Amino acid sequence: MAAEISYVTTEEELKQALEIRRQVFVVEQQVPAELEIDQYDVISPDVHHVLLHTDGQAAATGRLIYYSKDTAKMQRIAVLESYRSFGYGRVLLLAMEELARELGLTYSLLDAQCQAQKFYDKLGYEVISEEPFYDAGILHVRMRKTL
Repeated sequence: MAAEISYVTTEEELKQALEIRRQVFVVEQQVPAELEIDQYDVISPDVHHVLLHTDGQAAATGRLIYYSKDTAKMQRIAVLESYRSFGYGRVLLLAMEELARELGLTYSLLDAQCQAQKFYDKLGYEVISEEPFYDAGILHVRMRKTL
């Protein structure tokens, strides 16, 4: 199944991204909805939402915000359950990294759920946090990669 990456530019596309996140984080992982949605869930020059479609269906999403002058923070990376194990998370993150490079950023930073750490390890991310920490009740580690 071929994957197509698009950048969210309309409210309709943003709704698709937020619905994927609702399914993955709120429904599956029991993250309270009020913690899942925040001030970056808008269409703005300060945030870049990305969608991955396959066979015309929105299957995965992520967002990129500016963490510092040279660093992108990759956030809210989510793949719908029925689309996992096809490599879409990798395709999505690599597209987000390419976008960060196009924006002139040098580093990619993310807070990975501990259960997903090996996924990010394989893509060249290194743990930089002293120890795991809780975010929305789920253990995470902070990871970084040079782009």
